[in-house]
Amino acid sequence: MATRCASVKNKTRTSNLGAVDAYGVFCQSENVDISVVIPTLNAAKFLPGTLASLGTLPREVIVSDGGSTDDTVAIAQAFGCRVVIAPRGRGSQLAAGAAAGQAPWLLLLHADTRLAPGWAEAASRHMAAHPNKAGYFRFRLDDAAQAARRLERAVAWRCRVLALPYGDQGLLIAQCLLRSVGGIRPLPLMEDVDLVRRLGRERLVALDAEAVTSADRHRRHGYVRRSARNVLLLGLWFAGVPPRLLARLY
Repeated sequence: MATRCASVKNKTRTSNLGAVDAYGVFCQSENVDISVVIPTLNAAKFLPGTLASLGTLPREVIVSDGGSTDDTVAIAQAFGCRVVIAPRGRGSQLAAGAAAGQAPWLLLLHADTRLAPGWAEAASRHMAAHPNKAGYFRFRLDDAAQAARRLERAVAWRCRVLALPYGDQGLLIAQCLLRSVGGIRPLPLMEDVDLVRRLGRERLVALDAEAVTSADRHRRHGYVRRSARNVLLLGLWFAGVPPRLLARLY
């Protein structure tokens, strides 16, 4: 009961269990076994809602903590999560959590992102139909403001046209596919963009369920200012500015 993978050359074939993709990676999915990986740093305010939204589908939830000084670790333990301690930085924490994952599929999820009802069914359908592809959820903010709706439409455009879902949309990916593209790099920022760029458009699928992310930072800093800063950081990253320098601007 696992996802098996192997490199296959000069073959393209499909079945009801798996497929060889154009990159020569074969992932065979036999169940819906998931390890959820959540990087945290002083996330006590949001973590209970995120964990409660997961329901019973995941085999395990791994909280990869970067040195929280609040009740984050205690909350994770109270929910029955596995806690791993990792060097601070979302990329490093995700990499550590992914390495600890025992299930054949991983769901990379931010601590302030709750999955909406129906996510488990959408994930199950994806794993059965697209074992060689990663899935991401539809972006939604927990804010009734019109500015939130405008940002959601902008994110939908970015995903559709640029094939750039961000980490706050979650990423469902088979362990074998993650290994085939080089894993999660220990970057302090832009680790999500780095990973989806290596996956490429052909190996990304939009899931028919929502990931509801906290709008706390947008409300605190202003939607226009926050969005403009994110666009600037993305542009600088594409221009080759090192992530360690971008992290100072974040």
